[in-house]
Amino acid sequence: MIKITSKQLEVTPPIRERVESRFDKLARHQIHLINPHVIINQEKSLFKIEASVGVPNGELFAQAKHENLYAAITAVGQKLEKQLNRLIHKPEAQRHISLETEPEILGTDFDEQYEEVYAA
Repeated sequence: MIKITSKQLEVTPPIRERVESRFDKLARHQIHLINPHVIINQEKSLFKIEASVGVPNGELFAQAKHENLYAAITAVGQKLEKQLNRLIHKPEAQRHISLETEPEILGTDFDEQYEEVYAA
């Protein structure tokens, strides 16, 4: 169950459906979403959407501002999906590959040639 709160405007069924559809896309990743919460604010002519979702490995948070409410909801959903993708595939990423110099590449001939040039 997604908790949707708003102070300035009423959460209508189409707004609720749009938010739930974005969270359904997150559920496709087969990760348990813990306490999803969406806050909708209206600041002058902009809509500000904030969403926080707990996952077993941590917490996801995203916010977006846009003139169109539905575009802001979509932007928040995309940001959450990107964070979730990054969190899921983090163990697969090879970030710290050690660079080992192989003796074949450097070889011992290089050192001997270097000494000969300066020895003369």
